[in-house]
Amino acid sequence: MTIEISEDARAKINLALHVTGQREDGYHLLDMLVTFTQHGDRLHFSEATDDQLSLSGRFAAKLDQDANNLVVRAKDLLRAKLGETGFEARPVAIHLEKNLPVASGIGGGSADAAATLRGLLRFWDATVSTEVLGQLALTLGADVPMCLASCPLLARGVGDEITPIADFPVFSLVLANPLKAVSTPEIFRALNRKENPQIELQPDGDWRSIISHARNDLEPPARAKLCEIGVISEMLKDQGALLARMSGSGATCFGVFETMAQATEAQERLCKERPDWYFQATETVSGGQYAGS
Repeated sequence: MTIEISEDARAKINLALHVTGQREDGYHLLDMLVTFTQHGDRLHFSEATDDQLSLSGRFAAKLDQDANNLVVRAKDLLRAKLGETGFEARPVAIHLEKNLPVASGIGGGSADAAATLRGLLRFWDATVSTEVLGQLALTLGADVPMCLASCPLLARGVGDEITPIADFPVFSLVLANPLKAVSTPEIFRALNRKENPQIELQPDGDWRSIISHARNDLEPPARAKLCEIGVISEMLKDQGALLARMSGSGATCFGVFETMAQATEAQERLCKERPDWYFQATETVSGGQYAGS
């Protein structure tokens, strides 16, 4: 029987990101309010005589197809772990639809790696413990455990202390990126302050208020290094966004709109204004909606 399955790799949005400290090993301590969008990359897994990776999509040309690709690394890491128990993972052809900009602060590569882990466990009909899967994810990158869950969550520490949020609402967004990269290490080095308070949560769970009173500590140094971040944020506000903020270390920004219809109309106008940039209207997933559900 031929087996073919697909797995979504949803964009990760840092609705808020506070830098709360730095460990002796150099890793920064973060406090993040994270959600995921319906829009993202997509992976397909099918039978093959040898392992294969193929790419398509707007941003496919930006990726390598060798062992440095996070999809390949995730596949090899999971196969090796399963092999320790005597499980023989058969060859697989993986096709990646690359719809998200590369290195843009929305977890594209990390989401792809997480989707590879989830998809291959289904494709190979294999199981590993939640603890082992989490360890594999963290080995691939600090954002991969969050992307493995792909649901609204609070993340603390270096991103590995994750608390899902069951009552989180759905937001209508426009994602916007000038398709210019910023260096994450440079952004962190440029921080003026690394000891900031955690995100202030409210007893009534008014998430819109919580988000509006929070911030992204990486946005000011990112704006200083790439002026287009400020430009694109103002463009979102001019289109009626209730809030515009940078996600992660940039350069992707998001605008929160009242309705999906308004977000879609804003995307259409923005695409006409700057057809060389990336704009995408999308909705976020609801609280309690876990990856694969």
